[in-house]
Amino acid sequence: MSLDVAVVRAPTVVVVAVDVGKSTVALSVTGADRRRLLGQVDFKMTAPGLEAVLARVRRVLPVAGALVKVGIEAAGHYHRPLLAPSAWPAGWEVLELNPAHVAEQRRVQGRRRIKTDAIDLEAITELVLAGRGVPVRSRELVIGELAAWSAHRRRRVQTRTATKNQLLGQLDRCFPGLGLVLPDVLGTKVGRFVAEHFADPHRLAALGAGRFIRFAAVRGLQVRRPVAEGLVTAARDALPMPDAAVAREVLAADLVLLSDLDAQVTAAEAAMAALLPP
Repeated sequence: MSLDVAVVRAPTVVVVAVDVGKSTVALSVTGADRRRLLGQVDFKMTAPGLEAVLARVRRVLPVAGALVKVGIEAAGHYHRPLLAPSAWPAGWEVLELNPAHVAEQRRVQGRRRIKTDAIDLEAITELVLAGRGVPVRSRELVIGELAAWSAHRRRRVQTRTATKNQLLGQLDRCFPGLGLVLPDVLGTKVGRFVAEHFADPHRLAALGAGRFIRFAAVRGLQVRRPVAEGLVTAARDALPMPDAAVAREVLAADLVLLSDLDAQVTAAEAAMAALLPP
């Protein structure tokens, strides 16, 4: 009786070495056996230029399931467009290489003082085959995304703080005395609820504590009776303000803005949490 044994072979490794200039790129393709498959190829760093070169690279890949590693030497900001995963076919691993390591590899190859695209491509290839290079998702792109989301969140928080100050000013015109019952009106659920539904204190005074509690409960908010009674008392004691009507209109618009800012801050924090390790 014979047994069929499945042989699992490691994927064929192919290195795409990339040396970036200010506006042009030099590229080569080399197999794990150090046999040159393509290049040196020079092209303009544009989307059409990269697309045309990628078509040539695909044609020389030895097998469909080859493990393609793209090694890119850091070059200030010039190389950053090629760090985007979307620039390369799905499944290709993009690695960023330290220029000092590339220079050291040239020294190992006996070409320390000679810097040409061809020699740099050889050095990049050797470093990638030796397992060097930082996966771009692990550092540069993540840091860049975190910085962008952090700046976005900071701006929205600053705008939210200014909006809250504006809201509190409008509330003082709509519902004087509310801050005596709720020192942090916008920092509590019941305070936000009153601002949204009872900016006119006469409505709350007419409703009474019991009906206010039931009104809030139907809308998913539980209000303790002492708090409800304090709010109703403040509503009954509130002095009328001559500009209360326009203040309520501005308040309603600012509440919509505040809700949108809250949502944007929450979304930014969620995006930042997704980028950070658990």
